[in-house]
Amino acid sequence: MGTLSLTRLAVAVGGLALSFTAGAAVASADPDPINTTCSYSQVVAALNAQDPQGAAAFNSSPEAQSYMRSFIAGPPGRRQQLMQQIQGVPALVGEMQMLANTCNNY
Repeated sequence: MGTLSLTRLAVAVGGLALSFTAGAAVASADPDPINTTCSYSQVVAALNAQDPQGAAAFNSSPEAQSYMRSFIAGPPGRRQQLMQQIQGVPALVGEMQMLANTCNNY
């Protein structure tokens, strides 16, 4: 699979992140998405519970699902690379941080 461009990734996941950030507060502690121990199903469950509108956008986007599967399945070095791809889209970074903070609850 080829690498998604930042623009394409932002479009694929943008609805998810924008709908989340419209009503979310910023956490005071910095979460660590790179070292998360959550499974893909935990991440999706957290998203469904915390942001149903964003989850709908995510669930309808094969690119967003593929990105998240690659992220969760990857070792920390690969996760770091994937996070660097979205650094220019603060809403996406925030979404990843929120999921890292809460996915262990699901």
